[in-house]
Amino acid sequence: MRNFKRCLILGTNSRSLINFRGKLLEHLVGKGISVTVASSRPDLESLNSLTALNVHYHVVTLKRNGLNLAYDIKTLIDLLILFKRERLNFVLAYGVKLVIWGGLSSRIVRVPFFALITGLGFAFQGESFRRKLLEKLVTFLYRAALKNSKAVIFQNKDNRNIFIEKGIVSRSKTYIVNGSGVDIKEYSVTEFPGAHVSFLCVSRLLGEKGLREYAAAAKIVKDKFPDVKFDLVGPEDSSPDAISLEEVSKWSDYVNYNGPTNDVRPYIEKCHVYVLPSHHEGLPRSTLEAMSMGRPVLTTSAIGCKETVEEGINGFMVPVGSAIQLAQKMIWYIENKDKIQSMGEESRRIVENKFDVHKVNKEMLRILGLE
Repeated sequence: MRNFKRCLILGTNSRSLINFRGKLLEHLVGKGISVTVASSRPDLESLNSLTALNVHYHVVTLKRNGLNLAYDIKTLIDLLILFKRERLNFVLAYGVKLVIWGGLSSRIVRVPFFALITGLGFAFQGESFRRKLLEKLVTFLYRAALKNSKAVIFQNKDNRNIFIEKGIVSRSKTYIVNGSGVDIKEYSVTEFPGAHVSFLCVSRLLGEKGLREYAAAAKIVKDKFPDVKFDLVGPEDSSPDAISLEEVSKWSDYVNYNGPTNDVRPYIEKCHVYVLPSHHEGLPRSTLEAMSMGRPVLTTSAIGCKETVEEGINGFMVPVGSAIQLAQKMIWYIENKDKIQSMGEESRRIVENKFDVHKVNKEMLRILGLE
């Protein structure tokens, strides 16, 4: 094991550091490593949770979405100051901007750097001139940021192959882990609710999460099965791809929008089938949480999503952007309700075998040289 004593984890926000990396932070602290995390200004609940883990928190300037030269330069400066002050043995970063600016900072300060790619993000999706121009810029920045990285960790093979094909990173530096993992004790199997089938989608309000398809499919199904329930849970977002609350309110006749939450478990408990019609993912944590609680899945054949489904065993995949085929599979679940429990049991089996957070973190620690 390498003699690492001080590390820094860069995360997109304080809530994600707890929700997605909390168990990893706990493992690192348990190994006697002094752990510091950094992100934008935290909410009090997250800060208290991180403090309880004996993790130190530093605030850095971070505008997660969009191009803003002033903000991005300030992010780089904040990270350079932090890297020099902390005398770090290694840095692990996730999120596009923190991987880029963290990687560049590590090259300047000469700190070992590990990148976790949790998805390709806005820049690598779409065919418009603006998207293609943005893709070229982000590709250039990734190459510069990851040039001296120790390892680049992906959550699916497709994302890794795209980085290799674009010359961003050599295959020899790449690793794959099964997402963020899920705590199978915390997300335990629960009984299904009452007679009428209920569908749930948990997502930030983004077009590329497939929420418009979810709403359109719900409308189709409700016309035929008016007692079926469709829930949507998730916060607003500042991305250019964001869906406004005004648009969401227009879906209210067929979709119940419940706003954001810090605990999805009560919503999963009330559903029969978990739906994520996303256009692209790293590996969706929300789907793994629903699977861990014994729910079958309805998702797309998109990168990242397809890794969560054994077709016809624990769920189904439909083509990206197809509200009609999404509705058809929803109707299948309604008309074959007797299959839902056994498919949910298969979801739990898959999570236990592949996506248990302790198994995922053991692999993460091995890549970091700590196992």
